[in-house]
Amino acid sequence: MRSSTAPGAVPRFASMRIPAFRALWWSTTFSFMGVQMQFLLRALLAWDMTEREGALGIVFLVFGLALLVSTPLGGAAADRLHKRRLMEWGQAALTLSAVGMGVAVILGIERFWMLLAAAAVQGVMFGLIGPARISFTTDIVGRNLVGNAVTLQSLSMSSTRVFAPSLAGVLAGLALFGIGGAYLVAALFNVISLALLYLLENIPPKPMEHKSPLREILDGVRYVAGKPRLLRLLVTSVVVVMFGFNYIAFMPALVEGTFDLGEFHVGLMSTATSLGAIAVSIPLAARADSPSVGRLITLLGVAFGVGILLLSGAPNYWLAFLVVGVIGGASTGFLAITQAQALRQSDVEHQGRVQSLVQLSFAGFGIAAAPLGWLAEVIGLRFAIALMGVAVLLGTAAYAFLSARGEEGRGRAAGRAARDPADSADPALTD
Repeated sequence: MRSSTAPGAVPRFASMRIPAFRALWWSTTFSFMGVQMQFLLRALLAWDMTEREGALGIVFLVFGLALLVSTPLGGAAADRLHKRRLMEWGQAALTLSAVGMGVAVILGIERFWMLLAAAAVQGVMFGLIGPARISFTTDIVGRNLVGNAVTLQSLSMSSTRVFAPSLAGVLAGLALFGIGGAYLVAALFNVISLALLYLLENIPPKPMEHKSPLREILDGVRYVAGKPRLLRLLVTSVVVVMFGFNYIAFMPALVEGTFDLGEFHVGLMSTATSLGAIAVSIPLAARADSPSVGRLITLLGVAFGVGILLLSGAPNYWLAFLVVGVIGGASTGFLAITQAQALRQSDVEHQGRVQSLVQLSFAGFGIAAAPLGWLAEVIGLRFAIALMGVAVLLGTAAYAFLSARGEEGRGRAAGRAARDPADSADPALTD
């Protein structure tokens, strides 16, 4: 009987056969339901309060700065502390933040600074629990299934982007709920996520020499700097996510300001993003651990950049809706593959810190939102979005070029090793 999977592939839902991973998967799903709802609700509130792209950028800037500061600490903590406890603390803080914003909006006392505070809390918690969640996945499924597991986690996150923004937009438009009630629903999802974490085993951290957090962070940076393939992957991820993912930040401005539509249509367009993401994630789960992932990264990066360029010129809402579906699939696939490859290319002792460096791309995404928002006010929103697409294409092209040179160098090194085995011990000959 012929195998139903291609060479180098695994069954699409192989990791879901592991009970602990299923619990983590559902916890991630409910967590991101709450988080994605809050992303849209903050953007809606910021736009309603100011009607300025710059204000949207400032909200995401605060998120990015908080993530930038906390992510390296989260990576070090994931390598030396109990990962489940880190995730529990983070989920509890996210719940309290959502409750606070919901109550403030219901009472009519919301202020712009509160949005900034909520964005900061979410950024800090993302930084602390993100590396722990990804490296905990490796603890559960093992290295052979890590690509499959991370891709299924991305499917979870993408699925929430189908339902969460739509739910947030619909609830925000209903008099019974409004934005305040939608925040409380987001808090409820975070509570469910927290409860599911208690089903997981509290796996103790690997024994290691305890250094100061700063020394551990620097050790992680040196580790990545000494592995050119991993360094190239992380730098590309930072560039692509920093500029490409900012189309999400300006979606309310595009839909409400350019197409003159309402909050419901903002949520509907977010659904298009996620439908594309789901369409890509399911088949990608079987290929995430295959030897051809380098070409997949390049292909997905090009599709992502071209999609953003097309979005910048979309003449109406429904064409933009279709383009955003393509962007959602390409961006989700790119992120899932780069995360999985970063795990596969790093040893167990450094996985938390490596994932924290991967997550820094989202800090860059938030930080870049403010200057991009101000740029949009000067040159126009469509031109600013087009520049995002150009940046993604340039980053992907640089990755493809340097990867090709690295493969060529490894080929030459292999040839030398075949002729003179002594050369195979020289690390300078390999990438």
